[in-house]
Amino acid sequence: MIKTEMLKKNYEFRFVLTKGKYYSGEYIEAFFIKNNLNKNKIGIAISKKQAKAVKRNYLKRLIKESYRLNEKVTGVGNSIVFLVKKRANIDEISFEKIQKDVVKILAEIGQV
Repeated sequence: MIKTEMLKKNYEFRFVLTKGKYYSGEYIEAFFIKNNLNKNKIGIAISKKQAKAVKRNYLKRLIKESYRLNEKVTGVGNSIVFLVKKRANIDEISFEKIQKDVVKILAEIGQV
């Protein structure tokens, strides 16, 4: 199992969002950059305007779980920020749709 930590600080998110490479799925977008550590770091962000706290936290758990199931694809030493697209309809998002997007994004990242 790969060691994965969460990005927590604003400056960590900003660094990945400004310097990272952009990948997109149907409902999720991701920014990726190498971090030169022996662990992966991921961050998940959903706008307050998109949903209330319960739904935002539910979507974060879904993204985190789908990442956990597919983290072997990317290797070690990466920082990834997942964002839910603003135009995405939050109510129609399911685990299968998120899983499909995360697999697509991680496959593209794994080829880099």
